[in-house]
Amino acid sequence: MKTAAETDKQRWERETLAPALAKLPDRSQPFTTISGRPIERLYTADDLDGIDASRDIAQPGEFPYTRGIHPTGYRGKLWTMRQFAGFGTPEETNERYKTLLRAGGTGLSVAFDLPTLMGRDPDHELSLGEVGKCGVNVTSLADMETLFDDIRLSEVTTSMTINSPAAMIFAMYLVVAEKQRADWKQLSGTIQNDILKEFIAQKEYIFPPRPSMRIITDIFAFCSREVPRWNTISVSGYHIREAGATAAQELAFTLRDGLEYVRWGVDAGLDVDDFVPRMSFFFNAHSDFFEEIAKYRAARKLWAEAMRDRFGAKSDRSWKLRFHTQTAGVSLTAQQPYNNVVRTALQALSAVLGGTNSLHTNSLDEALALPTAEAATLALRTQQVIAHESGVANVVDPLGGSYFVERLTKDMEDEALAYFERIDRMGGMVEAIERGFPQQEIAESAYRFQQAVERKDKIVVGVNGFVQTDEPPMEILYIGETASETQLAKLADLKRTRDSAAVRRTLDRLGSAARGADNLMPPILDAVRAYATVGEMCDTLREVWGEYEEVPMI
Repeated sequence: MKTAAETDKQRWERETLAPALAKLPDRSQPFTTISGRPIERLYTADDLDGIDASRDIAQPGEFPYTRGIHPTGYRGKLWTMRQFAGFGTPEETNERYKTLLRAGGTGLSVAFDLPTLMGRDPDHELSLGEVGKCGVNVTSLADMETLFDDIRLSEVTTSMTINSPAAMIFAMYLVVAEKQRADWKQLSGTIQNDILKEFIAQKEYIFPPRPSMRIITDIFAFCSREVPRWNTISVSGYHIREAGATAAQELAFTLRDGLEYVRWGVDAGLDVDDFVPRMSFFFNAHSDFFEEIAKYRAARKLWAEAMRDRFGAKSDRSWKLRFHTQTAGVSLTAQQPYNNVVRTALQALSAVLGGTNSLHTNSLDEALALPTAEAATLALRTQQVIAHESGVANVVDPLGGSYFVERLTKDMEDEALAYFERIDRMGGMVEAIERGFPQQEIAESAYRFQQAVERKDKIVVGVNGFVQTDEPPMEILYIGETASETQLAKLADLKRTRDSAAVRRTLDRLGSAARGADNLMPPILDAVRAYATVGEMCDTLREVWGEYEEVPMI
C-alpha cells in the first residue's frame, strides 16, 4: 500500500523494481552519459521539481525558445543541408561544390588548408607540406574568384570556417560578389570569425586576444551597415567539444564566448540590437543522443535570457539563438569505418530533434583522409533520409515534455550557469583564457574520458570492443604535392602581373589603420582589390600587433 508521503516513483521502486532486481540485477557498468553525467534508472514527474513549464519551456516560437525559435519547426522550412568541403586547389574544390549542389545541397561550406588558416602564403617555409592538404588553399582574390567560378553568390548561402584571417577571406568573398554585380545587402552566409575558441581549443590563432577582438567588433560594425544579412560570427562549440570538453562545458564556454563578443561590441559603441541578430552558433552533435538534444534546448533558453536580462536587448531577433551543427569528427574511427555511417546518422538525428538550423554530416572516411565525393554524397543522403523519410520533421520539438529530456535540459542549464558565474568572477572570457581556465577544464575532461575508454567503462565499437583484425583496406582521397606546385606557380605569376605599387600603398594604409582606431574592413577590402595576399595582409598586422604565444599550463 502506498504511504501518504510516498511518491509514485518511490512506490514503483518498492513494489515493482525491487522484486525485478532481486531476480536480475543491473549490469555492473556505470550508467552515465558520454560526458560522465550520472543517469537515473527512470524519470517521472517527480524529477521536474523546480521546472516551471510556462516559464522555462513555453511553446515553440515563444520566449525563452527552449522548444525552438520557429513556431512551425521544420514544417515551414527544413534545415539547411550544408556539407563542409575543400581540398587541394580552388579549381578542384569548385568542382566538388558543383557536385554537392547538383546532389541537392542547399548551402556551401568552405574548409581551408592550414597555411590559409594561419595567414601564410604557399611560399612561406611553414607552409611546406601543408598546402591544400586539409582544405582548399586560398592565397589571393584570384583564388577566391576561381573557387566560386560559375556559382552565383547571390543565389547560395556560404559558410566559411576561418578565424584569424577571417576579415581578409570575407573581404575576398565580398569583392567576388562585387565583380558578379551582386548586392552586398542581399548576400547571406556566415564567417566563423570566432577567435576565442581558437585560444581555448583549436589553437589556430595569429594575433593576441585583444587586437583579435578589435577585428571582430570592426566586422560587426561594418556588416551592420554594409552586409546586413550576413552572419558576422559563428560562435563555435564544435572545436571545444572535439578537444575533449563535456557537453555542458561545450554549452557553457560557447555561450560565454558569445556573451564576451556582445560585451566587446557594446563597449565599442554598437547597439546590441544592431549586431546580435547576425550572430550565430556552431555546436557539435556527439554520440550521446539525449544529452545532445538537451544541450541544444538549454542553449536557446540561456541565450534568450542573457540577451534580455544581461544586455537589455529589446528585439526578439537578438533573443533567438540560431545554430549550425556538425556531427562529431572525434567520434569517427579508422577501425571499421562503415560504423561511422551509423554514428553520423544518430548524431544528425539528435541535431534535428534538438532544432538545428543547418547541419553538416561527416563522411565515413574522415578518420582516414579528406572525404571522397562518394562518401560526401552518402553523408548528404543521410540528412535527406532523415528529412524526408523518418517523419521527425513533422513535429516541433517532438521530445519536449519527456521527463528525461526536460530534466537533462535543466541540469545542463544549471551547470552552464555555474560556469558563467566562475568566468564572470575572473572578469570575463578573455581574462579566463589568459589564466588558462577553460583550457585546463577541457584537458581534465579529455583525460577522464580517455581513462574511461581504457577501463572499458565506455565502449567504442571496433576500438576497445567488438574488434576485427581482418579489415580490408579502404580507398581514400589522396592529396599529393601537385596542389602546392600549382599554387606556388600561380602566386609567382600573380606577383609578376599585379600592380606592386598599389599593393604596397594598400598595405601601408592597413598598417596605419591597425595602429589607430579606424575600422579595418575598408583598408582590407582595398588591399584585396589590389590582389594583396593573405600572408601579406596578415604580416602587416603581425608587424603592428605581434603574434600570440600561449602561456603554458602548470
